[in-house]
Amino acid sequence: MKWTNVRLFAMNFWHNATTLKTFYFLYLIFILLTAFAAVSGIQNHITQNDIREEHQTKARQSWEANPDKHPHRMAHFGTFAFRINAALGIFDYGLESFTGNTVFLEAHRQNSVNFSEATFSTGMLRFGELSLSLLLQLVLPLILFFLGFSSVAKDRQNGTLKMLLSQGATWKEILFGKSIGLFTISMLFFIPIFLAVIIALLIFGQQAANDFLWLRLLLISCGYLSFLFIISSITIIVSASTGTSKNALLRLLGIWLLLVVLLPKSAQAMGNYWFPTPSKLAFQSAIEKEVIKKGDSHNPNDPHYNNLKDSVLSVHNVNKVTDLPFNYSGFVMREGEKITSSLYRKHHKKLINIYKSQNDITQFSSFINPFIAIKQLSMTMSGTDFSSYIDFQNQADNYRYQLAQTMNELQMEYISPKKKSGSEGKTHVVNHEHWEEFKDFNHQPMAFSKSIKEAFLALISIVLWILFTFWLLLFTSKKAKAI
Repeated sequence: MKWTNVRLFAMNFWHNATTLKTFYFLYLIFILLTAFAAVSGIQNHITQNDIREEHQTKARQSWEANPDKHPHRMAHFGTFAFRINAALGIFDYGLESFTGNTVFLEAHRQNSVNFSEATFSTGMLRFGELSLSLLLQLVLPLILFFLGFSSVAKDRQNGTLKMLLSQGATWKEILFGKSIGLFTISMLFFIPIFLAVIIALLIFGQQAANDFLWLRLLLISCGYLSFLFIISSITIIVSASTGTSKNALLRLLGIWLLLVVLLPKSAQAMGNYWFPTPSKLAFQSAIEKEVIKKGDSHNPNDPHYNNLKDSVLSVHNVNKVTDLPFNYSGFVMREGEKITSSLYRKHHKKLINIYKSQNDITQFSSFINPFIAIKQLSMTMSGTDFSSYIDFQNQADNYRYQLAQTMNELQMEYISPKKKSGSEGKTHVVNHEHWEEFKDFNHQPMAFSKSIKEAFLALISIVLWILFTFWLLLFTSKKAKAI
């Protein structure tokens, strides 16, 4: 195979494709869509983060504005945790609109994350949002199919292939040359999008600058370059394997529908069927049953806490809890928080494992569907995937647990055990300055090491698809016919 000939075929494909008036019409539409997606993505990113940061500040001010109060009342007063939109969310919205961004944090109770965009929108959201990543994942492949469907089939129909082969060209040179030519044209669509992303990150992406932001973008760009080469090669292979241009276009459209609509929906349906999730009521009921069985800190006659009380009195060699060197009620609340939190985390881990099993079906389908592979890689590296959402949940619950236990420690230390138990009035209070000492919640992006671990399967899939594409080009070059 002579690379000079490959280059000539690539340049010839470029020339033929870019001289069509329809090409410039398509390009203009794509650039307009790119501009709209970039502006809407930046506006959405700024608006959402401004709203969340503003409400996080208000929640903190409300927390600090509390007067002298009983610590356990403060633990139930609680606060809010808001999830910050990742910088690369400008490029790929991922699951951002469906997973919620706010959770109320209080003692003894793990609340769900609420206020997702989907809960406030109409059913139109299910059709997707126009993002820069969506243009590369769904729209650009269709444009490449349109530009390349007749590249080989048309030459076969008008007899050009016979002339090329008779003059010494080989099928390898033709297929690789046209694939590279189509891939090069895809760069005209790819480069404006990533220039827009880079400019947006330089201006608006400061909050995630220390989280390997540019390395994430590099991996995303390499993934999309590989994806576009795969799509370009598949287009040329289908064109070379089909007798007429019309049939080639129909096959390519069928492939697009299969890979973009049918396979992803089937994978999701199979995941839900094989790994059903419990209802919210069943999930909470299971936790409540175990809490009652293990020990209810709000039940004065609970056997677990009666035994605990006897043990504590025995260790400190006293007969009454009022003789202990600390507030016993705070000690009980601290123990109760440990129990309820551990039980919740156990059940929550089981629930997350079910969701991961469902997602695994979709992720493993990336080995037969490159559209799934690039979507998973794009979302994960952008910090808008399911694992990033779970990471926020874990950060929020860890903060909630620390808040509750800090309040319990304050009760043990500052509320006198000699006084009658209770949290009402001005008798059982601590100084409000302690509220300021407890740091505010600050959401951090998921660590790059965790993201790359989540994206590993998608990366392997893309590499295998590249190797399979090269093999398919070589196989097609041996089987293709000029007539």
